[in-house]
Amino acid sequence: MSAYQRLDMRQGQSLVMTPQLQQAIKLLQLSNIELAEFVAEEIERNPLLERGDNAPAEEFDGDIDKAKGRDELSLDGSDGMGTARDAVDASDSDMYEAGTGSDEARTANRQSGPSASTDWSNVGSGRGGGEDFDFEGSLSSEKSLHHHLHDQLAMAGLSQADSLIGARLIDETDESGFCKVDLEEVAKALGADSANVAAVLDVCQGFDPTGVMARDLTECLALQLKERDRLDPVMQTFLDNLHLAAKHDIKALSDVCGVDKEDVMDMLAELRTLSPRPASGFATEATIAVAPDVFVKELPNGMFAVELNAETLPRVLMDKAYYAEVSALPMRDKEKEFISECAANATWLIKSLDQRARTILKVASEIVRQQDAFFAHGVAHLRPLNLKQVADAIEMHESTVSRVTSNKYMATPRGLFELKYFFSAAIPSTGGGEAHSAEAVRYRIKQLIDEEGEKVLSDDKIVEILTEFGIDIARRTVAKYRESLGIPSSVQRRRLLKASA
Repeated sequence: MSAYQRLDMRQGQSLVMTPQLQQAIKLLQLSNIELAEFVAEEIERNPLLERGDNAPAEEFDGDIDKAKGRDELSLDGSDGMGTARDAVDASDSDMYEAGTGSDEARTANRQSGPSASTDWSNVGSGRGGGEDFDFEGSLSSEKSLHHHLHDQLAMAGLSQADSLIGARLIDETDESGFCKVDLEEVAKALGADSANVAAVLDVCQGFDPTGVMARDLTECLALQLKERDRLDPVMQTFLDNLHLAAKHDIKALSDVCGVDKEDVMDMLAELRTLSPRPASGFATEATIAVAPDVFVKELPNGMFAVELNAETLPRVLMDKAYYAEVSALPMRDKEKEFISECAANATWLIKSLDQRARTILKVASEIVRQQDAFFAHGVAHLRPLNLKQVADAIEMHESTVSRVTSNKYMATPRGLFELKYFFSAAIPSTGGGEAHSAEAVRYRIKQLIDEEGEKVLSDDKIVEILTEFGIDIARRTVAKYRESLGIPSSVQRRRLLKASA
């Protein structure tokens, strides 16, 4: 067999990840704080780049501030949550093109407030479980309290609506571990029922460390005693009169609790073994206010205005005068190559920042359009939404939307939310109509069980009831959602009902 050489021509396609393309992808997923640090490093590295905080906007070549558009979304007043349509200001219409998704009316699920009868969220559920639970990481003294609580919230099996409430309560928790917040105000801000907020707080108070997210010292000590199975009526009365313990008025405590002096001294000794600051073992984190990337404002005409936060957008420019001056000087080949590379990098960075701002505005506007019922009526009306729906509407790839929603925050009349919180799974409808949010279905299951009374509902019966509401769901899905809520089976609930009778 003879060996020989020959030349062949082949045609093919391949995707080459150039350094500029990698940079654009990297910028897209950075938070505003990380972006500011990255731009500062680039300005220090590139002599042609300058920070443009004090420069007039018209001097910027590809100025990122040009992407400061506004998208206004209106709600059809017929039922309070109808069509959401794009209404881009004429002055900004050339800045970005609104999403091309369908604007058909989407009626949100009509749900009454949650029942306060029974909270099954903690019954039969383990604490801090899950296959992905990082036990070693949870013991690290360097981990902040808020990160520790958010990790546990992610594993609590709550619905998306309840997770939003839990995240808000965690954010209101101070460094000592106390959640001194008015539940009525949180409920009003999120459009939720106060009983539902209280139920979520009750779940969060079961997180580690014991006593965390208590509203006062009495509740903090009560949570710790409850875990030790030492919270009897006498001890509760003792806790309700801590002011007497502070005065060391043993006689008054003995009279109020109806016990002798020795029992009072024993209770005092037991209280000294508890922690008045449940978060004392966690690292103190510097208080950093999260700067929102987008603002959502409700206008007097019932429309929603979606705007970029200009303060978080770094303004940079390329010093063309300096570039022209340097280019005119006699230079060696390496110096010319360096200056040309700096010019190309500066131009690409400015374009990448501009594109990043436009993309964030597009994605945020589409999220507001899809979740208009949430902004109008609260967490109970979150709609099923996934990355593909948003990506198709704005004609982008799912991976792009995924990067945009990471570490990006939206300031709304209902509070500050991360963009990824608005995505959830969907449950099909029996009549072929609009799909139901998985969180809404989970909420409905919890509501049915809370209101079941002495007639305990089996999973099959819950399937029948949900089918009557137009929800196409399998029995195993009901069981999965019930278990994620920490609700025991119908057999266990019957046993608990008989035991309490």
